[in-house]
Amino acid sequence: MAELIKMPKMSDTMTEGVVSKWLKKVGDEIKSGDVMAEIETDKATMELESYQTGTLLYIGVAEGKAAPVDGVLAIIGKAGEDYKSLLDEASKAAPKEETKEETGKDKQQEAAAAAGNGKQPEPATAVAEKKEAAPKITKPVTPAASSSEDGGRIKASPLAKKLAEEKGIDLTKLKGTGDNGRVVKRDIDWFKPGSFVAGAPQTFVGSESFDDIPVSQMRKTIAKRLSESKFTAPHFYLTMEINMDRMMDARESINAVSATKVSFNDIVIKATAAALRQHPKVNSSWQGDTIRMNHHIHIGVAIAVDEGLLVPVVRFADGKTLSQIAGEVKVFSQKAKDKKLQPQDWEGNTFTISNLGMFGIEEFTAIINTPDACILAVGGIKQAPLVVNGKLRIGNVMKVTLSCDHRVVDGVTGSKFLQTLKGFLENPVVLLGLNSI
Repeated sequence: MAELIKMPKMSDTMTEGVVSKWLKKVGDEIKSGDVMAEIETDKATMELESYQTGTLLYIGVAEGKAAPVDGVLAIIGKAGEDYKSLLDEASKAAPKEETKEETGKDKQQEAAAAAGNGKQPEPATAVAEKKEAAPKITKPVTPAASSSEDGGRIKASPLAKKLAEEKGIDLTKLKGTGDNGRVVKRDIDWFKPGSFVAGAPQTFVGSESFDDIPVSQMRKTIAKRLSESKFTAPHFYLTMEINMDRMMDARESINAVSATKVSFNDIVIKATAAALRQHPKVNSSWQGDTIRMNHHIHIGVAIAVDEGLLVPVVRFADGKTLSQIAGEVKVFSQKAKDKKLQPQDWEGNTFTISNLGMFGIEEFTAIINTPDACILAVGGIKQAPLVVNGKLRIGNVMKVTLSCDHRVVDGVTGSKFLQTLKGFLENPVVLLGLNSI
């Protein structure tokens, strides 16, 4: 018996998916476990696996087109089996679009009105054809009137007339730049012999154009979630400057012995996890009637891809070594670029870090990645004047900004967290003493 293949819900935020590629075609034999298509979700491109065995009888969504969750993607059954009744049932069960219903009502009202006036209502298809065939009307552009128009009278200011007479300029050869094409003094001053137009700026002829780029599933979800976060959670921001001199020396020593190269971002993740252990209120989330204080520390790491931003999660970051964190982040970065991240890679964050320092950004604010209560925006390390023990010297500084949900985290709580983070980053021995490299 034929069975429907529906669009699965591949992530907690997914409402629809795009069929990026069909790997099977109508008539192909399908076995349970075969990958039928690649589906682009709001997070990544994932494989659609068949749980049925049979022949692919029908494909309901073309490549590059979207279908809602539970929408019909395909039908699998016995070769030659009639699946029309199954498709009709699915079509009846699907919710109707409001716009289509409204359009139908409008057409019924138009038909009733026409009948009341003694007119024969036109079929809907005829109306649609007329709309499509309607020519586009381009409004003609009327050129500016020259100064000699208006019944032969030259429109010019008295001063312009006097100057034109002194310089021997024929006012009928000028286009005025004053009101209603009136020749004024500047037109006389700009006039160049041999030109029919005063020395006004030359007209540049160009064409306007644009591209309407379809919004990807990822970009739709980013827009929705960040808008909800920004306009629901009352954000406030705390910025702190951190001296990275000692940490720069420490990183050089770490990479001399570490099997995996450790970046400054990896170090920030480790230091943040250690600071969260001491400030659990920052590792919390707003639940409406309750505040959830997480005992585990899962840090989301924002990674930029072509379509937007993905946030894979380093789980139990406080218990991992720098090498382990560095290795995980590298794997996540590659999987994000290859669109191979899975739901278990991006779910469950309790705190998020966004680092734009590698792009030369010194300082910025980030929007909280719900359900987290905070997100840390990390800027680049730059040389700057520092006062140490009353003496001025050049040092390496990094600015970090903590965005806080004021429903969960107060200013003092966020400030104490940043002080602890600063202490770890400015004193590598304390940080590295928590566990091995």
